[in-house]
Order: sequence, then structure tokens, then C-alpha cells
Amino acid sequence: MEEREETRKIQFTGKSSYIVSLPKQWVMDLGLKQGDQIRMIRKDSQTLEIYPPKFETRSQKKEDAVLEIDAEETSSIVRKLISLYFLGYKTINVKPKNGRLNPNQRNAVKEAVKRMLMGSEIISDSSNGIIIQVLVNLLELSVDGAIKRMIHLAKSMSSDAILAMSENNLELAQEVINTDDEVDRFGFYIIRQLKIAIQNEHMLKEMGFRNARDCLGYRLVVKNIERTGDHASFIANDILEFKKPLKKEIVEKIQDMNEFALSVLDDSCLALFKEDYMQAEKTIEKTNDIIKYEKKIRDSSKSLKDEEEMYRVRRITENIRRVAEYASDIAEIVLNMNIEKSLKKIQ
Repeated sequence: MEEREETRKIQFTGKSSYIVSLPKQWVMDLGLKQGDQIRMIRKDSQTLEIYPPKFETRSQKKEDAVLEIDAEETSSIVRKLISLYFLGYKTINVKPKNGRLNPNQRNAVKEAVKRMLMGSEIISDSSNGIIIQVLVNLLELSVDGAIKRMIHLAKSMSSDAILAMSENNLELAQEVINTDDEVDRFGFYIIRQLKIAIQNEHMLKEMGFRNARDCLGYRLVVKNIERTGDHASFIANDILEFKKPLKKEIVEKIQDMNEFALSVLDDSCLALFKEDYMQAEKTIEKTNDIIKYEKKIRDSSKSLKDEEEMYRVRRITENIRRVAEYASDIAEIVLNMNIEKSLKKIQ
């Protein structure tokens, strides 16, 4: 968010107080009104800082949402719930426009709360309506903390998918698919935080962002991590669908390729958290080496006689290569977020 500056005169009032007026547009932008209390901090002999009330106090207007649904709605209910969760509502009341909620509608809401909406609980459930409350404090789990958890889960999914392939372990493959919901939950939570931060300059600083532009960068990072988990699920689905082990020689090369892709992901995320422009540059260059691993697998698969097996190998390597590409995309985002710091160093 851009900094804005105005000059105002200090005025004397009463016998011992000085006052400074605030620009009307600033007051409106921050959602303040007459009677609101603001915090003032004297940092040193030349700096005064003024802060609006805590975000939780000012956000009461947007605390409750009522979602009325038609009798035939089911899948669209979940999409609407996610949208309201993103917008920062603390209580969502799901009600039928007419009659009652049918069992399918109630189950869809309950599954969404359980699988997708982190920090949410159902506090009332009946055919007349369901009330969802978001209990999580936005500052208890930081964006960086949630992203680190997402990365850990996505990497574990990728490693477990390849392990399931090497052992032809169908149970482990199914567990990989189930874990994808957990990755998405963290993603939804982060998006909720980012939307709130963009709309509120005070919360932007509280969450540790330098400006609103960084929120867009983090949103793109989250998308790339989500896609990493998706590709691990694709590999796991392949195992469940075909239920036939691949040759050991090819499996070993696939494992090597996957380890390399995950190392690139590690490097890009390290650059993100360190805000390291040079590390991001190195990561992008390193990503090009994924082609070498893909070539080794392609050369080994030439000896395969079974067309189905060749197709599976091609598809698995494609999924792993995409993970490396997503890691490179994250590194590109880090470059964009930190290019100005790099220019200052050069000067």
C-alpha cells in the first residue's frame, strides 16, 4: 500500500492540550468514526506514530454473514462458504430460503467445515439452519507459519507417492490423496489472511507484510504449493488405478528425479523466507537440471515392451517435472518481491 503524506497545523485548545486534525478520507478508508480511540506512540525525540484501534474491534461490522440457499443447491453451497471464509466473516449462518435444509445440504456444509475451513466449528446444526463460527485468531498462525506447514505436507505427499509406487503400496497411495485436503485447508486459511491484510493497512503491518503487493506474491506462492500437492495426488491415483509395479531400475531413477525436484522446492522456499534475491536466481538456474533426470528415465523406458507401462512412466515424470517448475515459479516470485532491495545494494 502506498504511503500518503499530508501537512496539518498543530492547534492549541483548552489550557494544556494540542490537537491535530485527520484527513477525512483517511478516517473513511480506515473505517473510523467519531468517538473511536486511537493509539499514539512516541518512539524517539523526532517520531510520533498513530495507530487505529485493533483490527478485531473495527471489524465487527463484517462479523456475521447469512447465507440463504435454494432447495436444489448442493455443490454451490461449498463454493459460497469458501468465499465468505475468504472475506473474513467470523460467523456464517446457513439457512434455507424456504422449508428446511435437506440431508445432502447439511452433509455438504459439515464436510466443508471439516475438510476445508481451518479454525471453523459448527456451533448449531439442525434442518432449520447451520451456524459456523471461525474461532481461529488471525495472528496465532502467521502466513509464514502456515506456508511452512503447507510445504512440509506437500513434500511429504510427493515423497510418500514415490514410496508407494516403489512398494506398490495402495494404502499409502490413498493416504497421499487424503492429505491433499489438509494442504488445501492451509491454503484457504492463508488466502483469508491475505484478503484481510489487503483491506486493512494496520493488519498488513501486524502480519509482517511490507506492502499490499507482497500479499499478491504470497497468494501466487500458495497456488504453486497447492499444485505441488495436486501432482503428488495424480501419481498416487495412478498407483490405485493400475495396481501394477514398475521395473526397479526405472523406479530408482524416478526417485532420484523426485528428490531433485523437492530440493529445488526447498531452495525456492528458503529464498522466500530469507527474502534472498541471489538464492532465488540460483534456484531458477538449478531447475534446468531437471531435464537431465527426465532424459535418464526416458532412455531407460525405451526397453519397455508394455505401452501402458511406458505411458505411466511418462505421466509420472511429467508430474515430477511440474513440481520443479512450480518451485522455479516460486523463485521468480521471490525475485519480483525483492528486486528493489537488490537495486539498493548495487547502488
